[in-house]
Amino acid sequence: MRISHREKTGSDGWILAALVVVCFIVITIYFREGDTGPLRTTRRGLNAALAPVGRAGFVATKPLRAVGSWVTDLTVSRGELETLRQQNVEMRQRLIELEEARQENERLRELVGFVEARELEVVGARVIGRPTTAWESVITIDRGGADGVETGMPVLAARGVIGQVVETGERSSRVRLITDQRSGVAAMLQPTRAEGVVYGSVDGDLTMDFVSRDTTVNVGDVVLTSGMGGVYPKGLLIGEVADVQVNEADLYPRIRVRPSAVLAGLEEVVVLRDPATED
Repeated sequence: MRISHREKTGSDGWILAALVVVCFIVITIYFREGDTGPLRTTRRGLNAALAPVGRAGFVATKPLRAVGSWVTDLTVSRGELETLRQQNVEMRQRLIELEEARQENERLRELVGFVEARELEVVGARVIGRPTTAWESVITIDRGGADGVETGMPVLAARGVIGQVVETGERSSRVRLITDQRSGVAAMLQPTRAEGVVYGSVDGDLTMDFVSRDTTVNVGDVVLTSGMGGVYPKGLLIGEVADVQVNEADLYPRIRVRPSAVLAGLEEVVVLRDPATED
């Protein structure tokens, strides 16, 4: 026998109504009965029976929850990434500035110690220009006539003589280094007091000429200014003997001098205003 659509719909409606009434009755009994009532007792039994299943589910889903937490944290970190990157750049820049200041302080401390030990009257200056050609060893400093700098004044670094002022402006001056091919410094060997002249060259090497062949010259001998000529005061450090050759055909020994001051990359110098003679 075929049931019509209308009859089926009516039957489903009665079932739904019956279920609603039953649920209402059960809820009413549950809230009115005491803790020892049959419904509450049944509920506690079901909870106890299902507890192992709940614990197993918690353990099984723990890795998934951990991954979700990591993804959440990762999302937060990405949001802060730009701020952290900027802070990192600022910290690195600060470290660079502090290291630059530390190195400058060390150079200035060495330079001040050199000046104070010899009681020299000087003008401090910074190098603002490097040699412009390979054939000319001339630097520019930020002190000039307005600062008391005059043409002919010696220029020193922390470890010795570096050159002489050859041109002066109002606020800057040009200094010819001792390695320049046109430079010549009256000098002497410290151990023997033998005198000569230290010359520069096109390739930047220093040589000491006009030293007597009878003079004993050894590698490592200190070379000082002799004070002759009135340009450089006596006793300033130039360098040391790096190599010496004595040939029968030469009038003088060939002496190569290694400068004490580091001429490449000079940053701070002093101009000697009072060339008092040193012993």
